[in-house]
Amino acid sequence: MAQPFHTISAKDLEFFASLLGKDAVLAGGASIQSYARDYTEDLSFPPDCVLIPGTAEEVAAVLAYCHEHNIAVTPRGAGTGLSGGSLPVFGGVSLSLQRMNRILHIDTKNFQARVQPGVINEVLREEAAMHGLFYPPDPASRGSCFLGGNIAHSSGGPRAVKYGTTKDYVLNLQVALPDGSLIWTGANTVKNSTGYNLTQLMVGSEGTLGVVTEMVLRLISKPVYTILLLAPFANPVQACKAVNEVLLAGFQPSALELMEESGVRMSVAATQTPFPEHPDTEIWLLAELDGNHPEALLDEAGRLFPLLEASGASEVLLADNETLKEQWWKVRRSIGEVVKSVSIYKEEDTVVPRYALPELMAAVKEISTRYGFRAVCYGHAGDGNLHVNILKDQLSDRQWKEEIPKAIREIFEQCKALGGTISGEHGIGLVQKDYLDVVFGETHFALMRGIKQVFDPKGILNPGKWV
Repeated sequence: MAQPFHTISAKDLEFFASLLGKDAVLAGGASIQSYARDYTEDLSFPPDCVLIPGTAEEVAAVLAYCHEHNIAVTPRGAGTGLSGGSLPVFGGVSLSLQRMNRILHIDTKNFQARVQPGVINEVLREEAAMHGLFYPPDPASRGSCFLGGNIAHSSGGPRAVKYGTTKDYVLNLQVALPDGSLIWTGANTVKNSTGYNLTQLMVGSEGTLGVVTEMVLRLISKPVYTILLLAPFANPVQACKAVNEVLLAGFQPSALELMEESGVRMSVAATQTPFPEHPDTEIWLLAELDGNHPEALLDEAGRLFPLLEASGASEVLLADNETLKEQWWKVRRSIGEVVKSVSIYKEEDTVVPRYALPELMAAVKEISTRYGFRAVCYGHAGDGNLHVNILKDQLSDRQWKEEIPKAIREIFEQCKALGGTISGEHGIGLVQKDYLDVVFGETHFALMRGIKQVFDPKGILNPGKWV
C-alpha cells in the first residue's frame, strides 16, 4: 500500500475550502489540537488539517480527492474511543462527522431509525423512547459518543447481556468508499441472505474500509419498568461465579456489572455521588431487571435476593427510588473516566466465555501482583467482558514501556487460553495491534490484508492501525 503519503499543501486546502466552505476546514494552531487525541492513554497525533463535511456527497468527494492525491484520511466520531482508532498517526486529514448529526426518520411501523453518523447515542435513545421504542446499545460514553463510532467498534455496554451489541441492531449502511463511490451495503429488512454480508463487514472495521455516512438501525419496544440491585462481595472470584449462577437459574437481567471497590471509591470521590459502604468488600455486583409488568419484576427480584446471598454476597441492596438508581449507575459509568484522571493508564478490553470470568479475574490479579502494578477492574460481567485498567502510578518509564507490555501480553494469552479474545467492544485501533498475533495466525492476517486491498488499494483510510 502506498506510503509515505502526500503532505497537504495550500492548493489542497483551497480545494477543500471550495468543496466544504472555509468554516469546515481547520488547519494549524489550536484549532486542530483536540483532533490529535481521543480517550486513549496520553497519545497525541496532530492531523495536517481537519475537514468537517455536512453531507454524504461531500464525504465521498473528499475521499475521491484524497484517493487521487494519496492523502491519508482518518475518520473521526466524537473522539471517545479507547484504542486510538481515530488518531491520525500519519497526519493528513482528520475527517470529522460532527456536522452529520441528524435523526432523519423514526419508523414506528417497522421499528427502525434512519440516522446520520454524528448522532449521539443517547440522543437517539431519547428520541426513540418518545415513540415507545428502545435502542439498547449504551456504552459508558453514551451521552457523548457518536453512533458512527459505535458502528466502527461494534460498541456494547451494560445491557449487552440481554440485548446484544451494536452489530445486532444494524440493518443497512450507506458507506463512502475510498475512491469516492457511495453504496448501500444491505437492505432495510430484518432478514437478508443476499450475497456477502457487507453490512456486518463494515461493523467493527474501525474506518479502515469505508466511511459510514448514513445508517438504518433496528429498534425494539421499550421496557417500562426497571429494578436495580447492588450486592457487595468480599471475594472477587466468588462474585464472578455468582454471575453464572444468576443466569443458570433462569434470570434474564438487563445488566450484570462488576465494579472493584477501589474503582468505586475513586468514582465516588470524583463525582461526589452517594454510594453504599460495606466492610471487607472487594467488589460490587450491580444487577438490573427490566420489563413491562411491575408485579412480575418484584417477584423476580424477590427470588434473586436469596440466590445472590447464597452465592456469597454480604447483603443485597435495592434501589427503591429513581434517585438511587441514577446515583448507582453514575458511579458505575464514571469509573473509566475517573481512573484516567488519577494516573496515566492503559485500559485492556478483555473478554472470555462468561463461565471463564472467575479464572480471568484471578489471572489478572496474579499478573498484576507479579509485575507490581495496580489494576482496577470493572465491566460487563454478564457477557464475560472485563475492563482491566492498568495504572502507571509510581512505575518508572522503563517499567511502563518495557515490562507492562509483557504483562498485557500475558493477560491476553490467558484470554485466548480461556476461549476468549483481546477486545470485546473497544476495538484494536493503534494500541492493541501489536497483540493481534495472540489470537490470529498468518492465514487470518492474509485474509484481512486481502479485504483491505480490495476496498482501499492505496491504503489511505485510517493508516497505521491494525490492518
